[in-house]
Amino acid sequence: RLEGIYNEKIGQYREITGHQHVNAIELVDQTPIGRSPRSNPVTYMKIFDLIRDVYGSLPASKLRGFSAGNFSFNVPGGRCETCEGSGVIKIAMQFMADIYLECDVCKGKRYKSEILEAEYKGKSISDVLQLSITEAIAFFKDYPRITAKLKILDEVGLGYLRLGQSATTLSGGEAQRVSLARAFVLDPELLLMDEPFSAVDPPTRAQLLKDLSNLLSHDHRTTMIVTHNLKEAAQIGDRVAVI
Repeated sequence: RLEGIYNEKIGQYREITGHQHVNAIELVDQTPIGRSPRSNPVTYMKIFDLIRDVYGSLPASKLRGFSAGNFSFNVPGGRCETCEGSGVIKIAMQFMADIYLECDVCKGKRYKSEILEAEYKGKSISDVLQLSITEAIAFFKDYPRITAKLKILDEVGLGYLRLGQSATTLSGGEAQRVSLARAFVLDPELLLMDEPFSAVDPPTRAQLLKDLSNLLSHDHRTTMIVTHNLKEAAQIGDRVAVI
C-alpha cells in the first residue's frame, strides 16, 4: 500500500533484496489524521465503508433505492448539502480562529431526512456516528469485520471516542493512538514508525508505549521504529528494530 511518491533524494545503496515479499508498507509519524470536520476515526481507518455497506443493504434502503454511497457524508447523494455533510457551518473570523455552528437545516445530523429513515436496530446512520467505540462494538456484534477494527481502537484506550468525532477535536495523543490503530488495521508486511510519540506529553507517551508493546506482543509483521529516546526503545520490546 504505497500512497504518493517519494520526492526526496534517495541515498546510495548497493542492493535491495527481499522487496518482492513486501506488498504493503505503512508509515506512522506525526502527520495529523485530518484537518476537516468530516474527518473522524472511522473514516480514517476505513471502518465507515463497512458501516455504510450495512445501511445500504437494509430492506428500507433497497425499497427507496439507496445504496451504500447514499450514506456517505463526503459526496453528494444523501448528505445535507447545506453543510456538505459536516453537520456544522464554518464561520470565518478575520482576527480569531474560525468557529463552527450547528447546521440549521440538518440540525447536526449530516444527512437528508429521507436517509435517516433507514434504521438498523432502531438507529439511523447519524445515530451510529454518535455511538462511542465501545458501544459500537456491541452494536455491530453480528459484523465481525467491523468489530475487529473497532476493537483495536479500544485496545489503544480510545473506547470513549464517538465514531463520528471530528479529527479536529482530538488531542495530539488521541490522534497518535488512532494512527497507531490504523497501521495495525491495514496489516502491512512492513510497519515504519518515525518518532511516533514525540508530539505528545510524557504521561500520554508512556501509555502509547504500553499500547504499542501490547499490540506487538501478538503480532507477526516487521516493525521498524526511529527514536532518539533510548529509554523508550527499551520499553518497546525485543521484537522491534529500533533505529
